[in-house]
Amino acid sequence: MSVHTTRGQIARSTLIVMIAFGMAKVLSFVQTLIIARTFGISAEYDAFVAANRVPEVIFNLIAGGAIAFAFIPVFAGLLAKGDDRQAWRTASHAANTIFLLTLVASVIAFIAAPFLVATSIAPGFDPVGQEQTVTMMRILLLSTLIFSLSGMSMGILQSHNRFLLPAVAPIMFDLGILFGVIFLLPGLGIYGLAVGAVIGAGMHLGVQIPGLIRVRMRWHGELGWNDPHFRRIFTLMIPRIGDIGLTSLSAIVTTNLLSRLGEGATSAYDWGWRLMQIPETLIGTAMGTVIFPTLAALSTVGDVDGKRAAMSGAMRFIFIATIPSAVVLIVAGRPLIGILEGGAFDASASDLVYSTLQFFAVGLIVHSMLEVVARSFFADKDTLTPLLAAVGGTIVNVSFAIVLSGVTDPQPSPTNVGGLALANTLGITTEVVILLVILRRRWHGVNGNEMARTVIKALAASLMMGLGIYVTAMTWQVFGLPSGGTLMSMIEAGVQLAIGALIFVAAAFALRIHEVKTFLLEFLNRTRGLLKNRSQVEVAAP
Repeated sequence: MSVHTTRGQIARSTLIVMIAFGMAKVLSFVQTLIIARTFGISAEYDAFVAANRVPEVIFNLIAGGAIAFAFIPVFAGLLAKGDDRQAWRTASHAANTIFLLTLVASVIAFIAAPFLVATSIAPGFDPVGQEQTVTMMRILLLSTLIFSLSGMSMGILQSHNRFLLPAVAPIMFDLGILFGVIFLLPGLGIYGLAVGAVIGAGMHLGVQIPGLIRVRMRWHGELGWNDPHFRRIFTLMIPRIGDIGLTSLSAIVTTNLLSRLGEGATSAYDWGWRLMQIPETLIGTAMGTVIFPTLAALSTVGDVDGKRAAMSGAMRFIFIATIPSAVVLIVAGRPLIGILEGGAFDASASDLVYSTLQFFAVGLIVHSMLEVVARSFFADKDTLTPLLAAVGGTIVNVSFAIVLSGVTDPQPSPTNVGGLALANTLGITTEVVILLVILRRRWHGVNGNEMARTVIKALAASLMMGLGIYVTAMTWQVFGLPSGGTLMSMIEAGVQLAIGALIFVAAAFALRIHEVKTFLLEFLNRTRGLLKNRSQVEVAAP
């Protein structure tokens, strides 16, 4: 397979995943609109955000990223060797063990929830807020159990290079939450969100079952701890668990600090994170998901040149997509927040969210880079090096978070919430830099000159785009055009983004950013194919 062909396949797979993730984000945005307008930045929503921390930690440590990044290289390697029987036995051993460990951890967390909330998660909440956090945490632990199986299902399907159903699964999860938002909020209040998350987790697993049937999954009811391949997975998991544990520690420390800044700080931080996660998921997570099996396969055959080309190609795509996205979040962030809250936030609340979003916008770039750089090590079955890099990133994150949050001041203020977003960005940047330096030495280069040229070109095109958006915004104000409210915020943001996108594409073609042309052509080809198929169906219909 030629490099050109591989790039084309990666572009097509990435587009499929991006479209599916985009649909999920549309649903997520709808339920976010309802949540924002119902709860705003309030004590109730603070409690929901805090309640997610422990279930997220359990999932991430045991059944999430840890098992996925350790499982896929081993499972895919067995499939590549044609040893399907052993592959399915190993997959069963991993799934059974992961579910058992998740069950034990969830039971312990369920019992210890009051202690965890009062001492570690949200000591700054009042008694009512802590009680709400405990109740929702216990509900959300049910979704963690379901996700332990769903996460394994995603790893199995992705190992078979089947990305559609794993990409659709988040859509189903958001549908479950949307059900909770629309039908359960009126009767259950904030607890309806937690119940909706459990329903969504069930749908997240259910939608992948047809895919498992299609790849002829075979389950064995045994733990298989003597299986050497499972032991290899477990060995790879240990450093990855430490890596994710450090990330979870940073999140818990951040939530702890936010709870001390006053009502609304935790909510404002979460809204800024949610807005940043929209492009991060569509770009970084999508590319990381698609490129990982390719990197793992190239690593298996020892093709260092192929790995270098695949990784640098993925990074260049991330640069040309995240740099303009970051500029958009910074320049057009206020109307985007206006769409989100629709008048539910007052001026001070909007300022809090925007101050957080600005620093997270810069973090969008490095968060997306980490999706690919870390997977480059996991593909080589090296989970220790990312752990060591995460130690450095966590130290930077926590240190700056304590300093910038101002919790040591006599009267901590919610206005310091942006400092915690900046601390997160600095921590991830440290982690990415460490990994890139090591990868450059290990792979004898990472095509750094090509990536540097792409960064410069993407930055130049993005600055032109940003200037165009700024001029558009100023023109809007000079002519006294109406603004504020959901409809006008959508029109204002839509005009700004349309003009900015045209400027960026024109600048990209002028600067010869070939990745933009490749992606646009692939998108147009996909669109033509869909329209052609639709017309054929309409003609054939009676």
